[in-house]
Formats: sequence, structure tokens, C-alpha cells
Amino acid sequence: MNSDPRQDLITASRQFYQLGWMAGTAGNLSARVDDGSFWITASGKQKGKLTEEDFVRVSLQGEVMENPNLGNRPSAETSIHQAVYSLFPDTKACYHVHSVEAKLVTNFTEGDHLNLPPIEMLKGLGVWEEHPKVVMPVFKNHLDVSKIAKEISTRFQQSKPNVPALLIKNHGVTVWANSAFDAENYIELTEYIFRYIVAARQVGVSH
Repeated sequence: MNSDPRQDLITASRQFYQLGWMAGTAGNLSARVDDGSFWITASGKQKGKLTEEDFVRVSLQGEVMENPNLGNRPSAETSIHQAVYSLFPDTKACYHVHSVEAKLVTNFTEGDHLNLPPIEMLKGLGVWEEHPKVVMPVFKNHLDVSKIAKEISTRFQQSKPNVPALLIKNHGVTVWANSAFDAENYIELTEYIFRYIVAARQVGVSH
């Protein structure tokens, strides 16, 4: 990854915006740099029109390190990115989008997780089993985002997830990866899985 990953984040944001996964100002993307801090999309920015000034660089503790536009505020969900980077030190990028399907599937959960179908796309998320039984963790959507981040940290410290992704109830999906390329790939794979789940329900297919 480049020492300044903002162009990678801009490219991904535009693609996700065009796909309807980051409508308006929804969603947030971040990527780490060499000193361990990370660039994250600033709050309230239209994701199809980002420039390098529409980001803030923050430390793992949430301290603003660099702010090209002094009117910027870090994303409201920065604490979730902080939690992910702290929990998974090898992570270089963390992407969060708000697709329709990601919201819908959180209503098909069992307790605090979503059962994933045993389809080929799971291989792209690192699951190589004959008949995989994989779940994606689901978290409550608190108005206070720091409460979501705390619950993520607590649960994952006790038990690591099956896949590098999590859902927030009626909100969206967050993925993390060792590169911006892989994070983009994981978003595409999870969104495919969510579309499959919704379509399977519509036609009465069950696993």
C-alpha cells in the first residue's frame, strides 16, 4: 500500500457510490499508513465526489494527526475503525458501506449472527471447507457509535469471527483486510452473498 492511500480510497468510494452502496454521504472508508495512524473519510462528504482534502488522518487513539481541510471532522464511525485496527494489527484497510441488501439481511439473523449460505463466494473470504457452516457477527445499531465499537471489541476479544466482516443491524457491513485491494474485494463478495440471501428467500431456497 502507498504511504498515502487516499487515492485508493477515492477510487473505491466512487465505485461503491455508483453501485448504490454509499448513497449520498453514507459509509466510510479508511486505510493505515506506515506510522500506524489511518486516513478516514471526513464526516458528511458525498462519496461520489471525494478529493484528497475530504479525509482526516487520525491515530489509533482517535487523535487528529492531519486535516487538509480544517472544517473536516472524522467520520462519526471512526471508533469502529479504531476497534478493528486494534483487534487485527495486520489490517491495512477497513471499509464500511450501507447497501439495501446489507440492511435487509440483518433481519434474517439468529441471535447475534447471520448464517451464511455455503456458496463459492465464501472462498474469497478465506473459507475453504467442503460444506462450510459460517456465520457473520451482527451488532446492535446504537445511536452512540462508540458503544457499537466497544461491543465489537468485547466480542472479538473473546472469539474471533469466521470471516473478516461484520454487520450492524439495519445499518451496513464493515470489512477489513491486509490491503485496500482486498478490502474492496471483500465488500464485493459480501454484497454478492447478501444479494444471494435476499434472492434465495424470495424464491424459497433454503440451506
